[in-house]
Amino acid sequence: MIQFGSVGALGTAVALSLIRELGPVLTAIMITARAGSSMTAEIGIQRISEQIDALSTMRIDPLGYLVSPRIAAAVISFPILTAFFDLIGIMGGYISGVLLLGVNSGAYNHRVVTSVEMDDITGGFVKSLVFAVLVSTICCFQGYFTHMRTDSYGAKSVSLSTTSAVVLSCVMILIADYVVTSLIL
Repeated sequence: MIQFGSVGALGTAVALSLIRELGPVLTAIMITARAGSSMTAEIGIQRISEQIDALSTMRIDPLGYLVSPRIAAAVISFPILTAFFDLIGIMGGYISGVLLLGVNSGAYNHRVVTSVEMDDITGGFVKSLVFAVLVSTICCFQGYFTHMRTDSYGAKSVSLSTTSAVVLSCVMILIADYVVTSLIL
């Protein structure tokens, strides 16, 4: 931006790109890699060790007991972690722009404050909620139906289900990002 003389737009570029796109998408991908794989593996191990069948035998709804709390936790945690990601990213833009490149501190902060509107923040949070439902549903589905895989069985099926869940979740995050962006923005 220094080469093109648009240093004043650094705050706007950092804030809007993080709040609208990068914050929700990268947060969802990181959570998928960490928590989504864990969800799939945990439910998959419970499936192959017949713990889910034991829940059904005791008349406990396995979906209500295993899946619903995970979806609720994702709906709560994804927006919070997205907000943290956005704030830390804006602070990182400040550090790299102001402290390392010599951009005016007041200009950076002014551009961040004036360029971000409530619609931008709302759009980012809507995306994070959509991603939360997608990721938790896909990961729980893959774990819940681990025993029905035709390519393997046992512990290997859990590892393949976990890999499938993470890959499918990441692809669906990108597709959902495109769809939500074209509908909202």
